[in-house]
Amino acid sequence: METLSQPVQQAVDVFTKGIKAWIRDEVDSEEAWMSATVLSKEVTDTGVKIVFQNDEDESREHVWESSLTLLEKNQGSELPPLRNPPKMENTDDLTNLSYLNEPSVLNTIRTRYMQHNIYTYSGIVLIAANPFARVQLYEPDIIQQYSGRRRGELEPHLFAIAEDAYRQMIREQQNQTIVVSGESGAGKTVSAKYIMRYFATADDKDAVGKAVKETSGGMTEVEEQILATNPIMEAFGNAKTTRNDNSSRFGKYIEIQFDKQCNIVGAKIRTYLLERSRLIFQPETERNYHIFYQLCAGIPLSERKEFELKDWTKFHYLNQSGTGTVPGVNDAEEFELTKNSLSMVGISLQTQWQIFRLLAALLHIGNIEVSGRTDAVLKDDDPSLVTATKLLGIKASEFRKWIVKRQIVTRSDKIVKNLSPAQGLVVRDSVAKYIYANLFEWLVSVVNESLSCQEPGLVNTFIGVLDIYGFEHFKKNSFEQFCINYANEKLQQQFNQHVFKLEQEEYVKEKIDWQFIEFSDNQKCIEMIESRMGILSLLDEESRLPSGTDQGFCDKLFSNFTTTYKGYFKKPRFSNSAFTVVHYAHEVQYEAEGFLDKNKDTVPDEHLALLQNAQSEFLVEMLQTATAAAAEAAAASAPPAKTNGPKRMNAAKKPTLGSIFKLSLISLMDTIGQTNVHYIRCIKPNEAKVQWVFEPNMVLAQLRACGVLETIRISCAGYPSRWAFEDFADRYYALVSSEYWDPNKSPDIRKLCDVILDQSIQDKDKYQIGLTKIFFRAGQLAYMEKLRADRWNECVVLLQKNMRRFITRIRYLRTKDLAQRLQQVARKKVGQRKLELLRQERAVITIQKYARGFLARKQMERRRQFVVLLQAACRGMLARKSFGSFRENNAATQIQRLVRGWMARKRYLAQRDHIIAIQTCIRRRQARQALVNLRQEARSATHLKEVSYKLENKVVELTQNLTAQKDEKKALQRQTTLLETEIQSWKEKHEKLESKMQTLAHGSSSVQEELDALRTSHDTLKQEHEDTLAKVEEQDKEIARLTAEVTRLRQQPPLKVSTQPTPKDEDVAELKNQIAALKAQLAQSLKTGGPRRQASLNAYGRNLSPQRMSPSPTTPGGGNRRGISPERVSPRGRSPTGANMAPFRRNSLTESKPQMIYAEPDQIRPMSIDHIDTLRDVNGNPEEAIHAILHDEQILEDEILEGLIRSLKIIPPNAQNPPSHKEVVFPAHIIGLGVTQMWRFGYLAESERLIFTVMDTIQKHCLSFGGEDTIIPSAFWLSNTHELLSLVCSTEQELEREMHFNAVHGRRAVGWHDFEKLVSTVKFELQCLEDNLYHHWMTELKQRLSKMAVPAIIESQSLPGFIATDTNRFFNKILSGSSQPAFSMDDLLNFLNRVYRAMKCYNVEPFVMEQGLTELLKLIGVTAFNDLVMRRNFNSWKRAMQIQYNITRLEEWCKLHEMAEATLQLEHLMQAAKLLQLKKSSLEDIKIIYDVCWLLTPTQVQKLIQNYNVADYEDPISNDILSAVASRVSSSDSNDILLLDNVSLDDSPYEVPEPQLVVANTYLPSYVSSSFTLFFL
Repeated sequence: METLSQPVQQAVDVFTKGIKAWIRDEVDSEEAWMSATVLSKEVTDTGVKIVFQNDEDESREHVWESSLTLLEKNQGSELPPLRNPPKMENTDDLTNLSYLNEPSVLNTIRTRYMQHNIYTYSGIVLIAANPFARVQLYEPDIIQQYSGRRRGELEPHLFAIAEDAYRQMIREQQNQTIVVSGESGAGKTVSAKYIMRYFATADDKDAVGKAVKETSGGMTEVEEQILATNPIMEAFGNAKTTRNDNSSRFGKYIEIQFDKQCNIVGAKIRTYLLERSRLIFQPETERNYHIFYQLCAGIPLSERKEFELKDWTKFHYLNQSGTGTVPGVNDAEEFELTKNSLSMVGISLQTQWQIFRLLAALLHIGNIEVSGRTDAVLKDDDPSLVTATKLLGIKASEFRKWIVKRQIVTRSDKIVKNLSPAQGLVVRDSVAKYIYANLFEWLVSVVNESLSCQEPGLVNTFIGVLDIYGFEHFKKNSFEQFCINYANEKLQQQFNQHVFKLEQEEYVKEKIDWQFIEFSDNQKCIEMIESRMGILSLLDEESRLPSGTDQGFCDKLFSNFTTTYKGYFKKPRFSNSAFTVVHYAHEVQYEAEGFLDKNKDTVPDEHLALLQNAQSEFLVEMLQTATAAAAEAAAASAPPAKTNGPKRMNAAKKPTLGSIFKLSLISLMDTIGQTNVHYIRCIKPNEAKVQWVFEPNMVLAQLRACGVLETIRISCAGYPSRWAFEDFADRYYALVSSEYWDPNKSPDIRKLCDVILDQSIQDKDKYQIGLTKIFFRAGQLAYMEKLRADRWNECVVLLQKNMRRFITRIRYLRTKDLAQRLQQVARKKVGQRKLELLRQERAVITIQKYARGFLARKQMERRRQFVVLLQAACRGMLARKSFGSFRENNAATQIQRLVRGWMARKRYLAQRDHIIAIQTCIRRRQARQALVNLRQEARSATHLKEVSYKLENKVVELTQNLTAQKDEKKALQRQTTLLETEIQSWKEKHEKLESKMQTLAHGSSSVQEELDALRTSHDTLKQEHEDTLAKVEEQDKEIARLTAEVTRLRQQPPLKVSTQPTPKDEDVAELKNQIAALKAQLAQSLKTGGPRRQASLNAYGRNLSPQRMSPSPTTPGGGNRRGISPERVSPRGRSPTGANMAPFRRNSLTESKPQMIYAEPDQIRPMSIDHIDTLRDVNGNPEEAIHAILHDEQILEDEILEGLIRSLKIIPPNAQNPPSHKEVVFPAHIIGLGVTQMWRFGYLAESERLIFTVMDTIQKHCLSFGGEDTIIPSAFWLSNTHELLSLVCSTEQELEREMHFNAVHGRRAVGWHDFEKLVSTVKFELQCLEDNLYHHWMTELKQRLSKMAVPAIIESQSLPGFIATDTNRFFNKILSGSSQPAFSMDDLLNFLNRVYRAMKCYNVEPFVMEQGLTELLKLIGVTAFNDLVMRRNFNSWKRAMQIQYNITRLEEWCKLHEMAEATLQLEHLMQAAKLLQLKKSSLEDIKIIYDVCWLLTPTQVQKLIQNYNVADYEDPISNDILSAVASRVSSSDSNDILLLDNVSLDDSPYEVPEPQLVVANTYLPSYVSSSFTLFFL
């Protein structure tokens, strides 16, 4: 009977019923492996038989059989690979798989790819599957998310690899290399391009001395130039192939150079093996290099004519494949991008057109027609020949000659031989390839010269990005594929050695016993290619022979390698002109045809000399560069020369293309060997380039070719599974007794792991215990999982047994208790029924008693009402009868009275009319007589003079009366004001006494008497107030009467004077003039509403013209004019104060300034005089003191800046006792009032300097604060700045109203335009100051808040009962300490409270408060949402509840502070939290999620569901659901974004609120004192 060893037996025991495994698909060629479930297992004495059921088609069964001998011989390696649990199949790192095998790796990559996750880790390798669609993975916000993050914190990404390389370069000060490899179309070029973009745009703010980007995505000039190399290299080195629309036809290694501060200071590019043959021939559906099509599509018309360019279909080098366009690519736009990139790297526009001229010449060379039968024939007038030679600047005849002829140089002579047409075409094409290859090399050298660091010693380290072609295997493979596969052999060897080195370092680091791991070393294959007698050496040898042929090269290979390298070289069975090389990835058969020509890649010396002597300086410079490079390569590759007797020294050998490539590849490997290498393997998932289509067999072949499976094989040869002690103990603690892991006993994790291993695995060779990890052989974890599953099954059975017993007993006890309760209820019901009957009987008796009483009372009430109605009817009849007789008597009396009155009035009117008639006749006669007398008197001058005197006396009397009435009115008004004040005070005392009286209602009688006296006094004062008001009303009536009388006198008709001259005509004229003057004075008094003022008060005009430090040529007198017209005018205005102070400004300083001069200074109406008394000093003349202050500007500025700004004591905000408005804005009012008074006194230039100095000081003062210290000063001065702006606007309106009033009355003002300019400038600068203060304030707040948002909203857990841990470990309390986030939700709310309280207490405009708080909440929402979306192994339903609770607290805060609309900024975050809490087990649940989370994009929903952290008690999200969610993502939808646009920390939009209508107040705290404020207040 055969037996199995313990390891093999363990492997077989794992296959129990229900276990899933992978079976090779022998039927369907599209699927490499199929998933199947174990139905049964049969183990006999001689073999093992396992029956599987296909998971896709349950009707299919698969039988696996093997003998025990074979199993023991292979150590169980032939057993079907096990499938990982569903939870593990979506892992982002293949090394975390429980079963690390080929089908599991393929399935994981496929699962993630179908969920639109194109990146997967495999240890140190990043596997990138090309989606063939646009994905939202490379935005600037994504770059910043990966910046500063360790690998593993976020989803796998090439940015994570780039960040890891960058961090290692900083930490270890070692150069790094990122190797990007893969076959054509796998996405290598795009990956390398995004890596370079990451280094150029990522902002590392933690690095000391590193330049911080100005904005997100901002770049330096060097970084922009590095990115500009991508369009250049792609245009000149990339082409469309059948596998890729933008395939790199060369290899490149870009060194990005950094200084000691980790700033990018330069770059360097190395290129390898440009595919020169593509220039002259392209297979079907492929294209030539992009630059030719760009040139044909985008060249301007003038240059098109000069270069004689046509459509691409007209050129032989472009139309051979029949394909000239790429879907979705505009060649004209790409041409502009190429030109801009060339300019970016320092190539002038003139040089660019020289390049394009050369490219056009190459296209024309391709159109040169070489004909003939035996000898080549080329016409002299061939248009393409003429155009090409003209563009190249060479002689057409010479060029034509050496295309059809060849010169052979012997020792004694030169022989010219005709070429065949085919040879002529080869010569033509070789010239074109030679020129283009040198152009490409020259372009690379120019780019390197532009990008390289100019300062020697500045470069400290570099990160290299290698974009190299992947392993290629076509139907027909030639020299290019041979070189490419040779390079991949070298890279694979380096990769294997690097992986083995890491494995070895891991074992040494953990100090475990290990043995050398065997892995497939391809050194023999590399030696066969590059050794001294290798393939390349034999190719060079054959190439140098004059009679060398491709067949001769093949024969040498067959004779040298058939036996020596038997396992790596094979001869094809059906071909003598081909050879087969067994590469690490696949056997490749190479056709030897063309090997020699491509290896030599030579140009006839005659053509070379012709080109080197061309008229084009650009072409000559290029060829010189190429010659120097060739000489350098020859010197490096040629062996030392030997002498043999008298023979001369060997001539220098011209380097071949194979030798050059070999040397450059060896140099590249040396460079890579000196750096720390990171690997990105690009995978092409399907051949048709269809988006999100996965072909397993194709991917599996690439995984083998790129070395991923080899890495896994190397790992499996040692200890592939590695678990930390904590993870292992948490996973398998149930396999031992609870005494070892009881949390109350604080168990030792290391000891617990030892116990688990001792009891579970008997063979000590199957695991090794290191310092921090446990290492397992392949298959051991599967056995451990089986033991764990068995143990859990036992525990479940035990739990079920006890639970069933418990449930049965509980059911019995409940039944018994229910019966007892039913009996109690029945007895209770019977008793309640009896009691109810007794209550009803008693109630019936009571109801009868009250019903009978009610009926008796109702009957009595009806009788009483009848009697009352009868009495009322009788009494009404008697009253109506008595009233009728009274009305008749009264009517008769009234008729008699009216008749007697009418008769009396008639008699009176008749008598009155008679008397009036008599009087009229008498008065008429007397009037006629008086008229005659008056006419006689009017002719005398004396009478006229008397009349004038009387009129003058009457006017003077009226004026005096009017003045007296005015004075009396003012006195009464003052008395009224005093009385009202006194009344108000008495009212207050009265109210206080009344309140006191209510409390002392039963007090002494003296208090009552005092109250009565106060009431009496109050009534007396009230009566006096009423009397005073009555007097004022009478005075108003008297003034109105006098005004009417004066008006009547003015309107009297002028006296008629006889036209006859008299001796007194001169006196009469003088009297008339006096009367006119008196009338004018009277009219002026009536207009001003008061007595005449002295005209001298306004004898001098006020200066309202602002001045600056430098004179303007447009201003008369040297004054400056600046500013703009006011944009907003306040509707309120008042007369400016202090207009009567102008007469005292008579010094030279005042006279030299532009002034506002009025045409009639004596008629200027008085300004507001309510401030005149406050400006009077002891001597009654305050202006001289004010002028003295204003003359000394420095002292004035020092007092204001120091007293009101720098040393000002700001009242701290207090919600319970907030400061009053005047206590907050008094600095603005004091400054504004002072500046206004300076304007009124004419010190406009001084006021301008003062106000600008004040604004500058305020800004510097606020900018000096940072962090939370900026909350109070910024809010305080933001409010004061806006108040000062409102004061300036109000002052402008006052002066504008005054100017308008003077203009209406014919008084012209000079200098108003200059004043408008000053005010407009001041308003604009104040608005700018507001914007700067707000910008600085919000920047500091957002910088502080950006650090608090994520810890407070995402990480803080304030909701008790739902505390989530970072891991789902059972031993979380033991294995990890409790780490609290840096900030809690209380910290965030306290911060917002401080901001809001400062805004509220300092009277910041509500509009500004809403604007600022909305911006802060938007920052919180966006920052928290973006962090939540990108987190891995964090998002669970418990975390979502905590986040939702934190958001709810924030929303409640907003509603409490009347900011409900600002909560819209948190909607994305709220919906994300809801998504994490919703069910995700079916497609219907997914539909509900999309309905509820309508604001989230499909990409965001996919990312959140994909990163959902499933707990142990939850069912994992199925791959079907994840694929369904991924299918909703559309690459064509530009709105389908992953991250929200970040809120800029340095830019806060601000809209200045409208100025308010304010009145300046003179409040000044006691601690502020300055001569400026005292004089102007």
